[in-house]
Amino acid sequence: MRDEFYIEVGSLQKSHAGERICGDVFVSQKVKEEGRTVVVLSDGMGHGVKANVLASLTATMALNFTKEHKDAHKIAEIIMNTLPVCSERKISYSTFTVVDMEDSGQTTIINYDNPACVILRGNETFQADWQHITLESEDNRGKEIMACSFLAGKEDRIILMSDGITQSGLGQGTYLLGWGEDHVREFILSQVRDHPDLSAARLAASLVSRAHANDAYQAKDDMSAVVVYFREPRRLLLCSGPPYEKDKDPDLAGVVRSYAGKKVICGGTTADIVGRELGIPVVDRLEFDDPDLPPVSDMEGIDLVTEGILTLSKVAQMLESHSSYPELGKGPADRIIRLLLESDEINFWVGTAVNVAHQDPSLPVELEIRRTVVKRIARILEEKFLKEVSLQFI
Repeated sequence: MRDEFYIEVGSLQKSHAGERICGDVFVSQKVKEEGRTVVVLSDGMGHGVKANVLASLTATMALNFTKEHKDAHKIAEIIMNTLPVCSERKISYSTFTVVDMEDSGQTTIINYDNPACVILRGNETFQADWQHITLESEDNRGKEIMACSFLAGKEDRIILMSDGITQSGLGQGTYLLGWGEDHVREFILSQVRDHPDLSAARLAASLVSRAHANDAYQAKDDMSAVVVYFREPRRLLLCSGPPYEKDKDPDLAGVVRSYAGKKVICGGTTADIVGRELGIPVVDRLEFDDPDLPPVSDMEGIDLVTEGILTLSKVAQMLESHSSYPELGKGPADRIIRLLLESDEINFWVGTAVNVAHQDPSLPVELEIRRTVVKRIARILEEKFLKEVSLQFI
């Protein structure tokens, strides 16, 4: 990753009213060894399980072929020749949009039949040099793909969407012909101009929420929005656990004092060590925002202080149980997750001293030791949310 910017990816999906499974599929992956990030949005024909199967197959193929550096012609031909034929309409159909980004900012977009991407440079639209690629094979002759390449820079955004967004409101109220790409673009621009540092996840959520409102909160199609945001990295330090050797306490406190970013301490002993070394009192609260967890504490200069292993275990469980960005409350675990997901570079400093309380056989068997649960959180953040994560054990 270059120092100039971080590539944040955020998404939100809403299923067709009455459907539990979304017919749109979003997948993403970082190719660390090549310094690339690839995201794909696919919309299967119809909605529900059948649409999801088509879109899942399309998205997975598009992701894998893009990682292998296959060109747009080849990707489209293989996908269209591989998709199963719909038993009712006798056609196979699934749209896709692929964004392939290098850490240098070099970006390639391939779009087949999804609404046009919105590309922003700052708070203005950016007109990329789109190429029309016409397929020529016997089965797909005449089908057209749009592709473009450009060098992205800090404060650029790329917004992908399925047609559930652009067609929202169709036949009712203000947008009898649907919301439309022009109105969608105006909405996105207004959001970014009003909130210049709006995160990718929040912009995607705003777009889907507005489209859902256009349909009177009864979505007439699956709705998906994906936002890529090239921006200044947001850094977070999370410390949990006392160092293995007591003479390392000043080192841990020094890391907390000098860190340039937001700071979270998980664990009463850890907070006491940092407070003692830095001369900062720990002020306990009595408000139980989550009945399962002890309340948070306050320390000057620290963004959040919570209990340790119980809270981190719940963080891991919540992150694993959500396919995208979870709805969050006010509890300690919710607050940690909010800080994690709003950050890009996350640095874990984990003490390796054994807490005797956690060896009590009467405690639940799922209570994991600190190192294990932090590694679990780090893996989820890297694989599911594309965060840059580092682990330091002390």
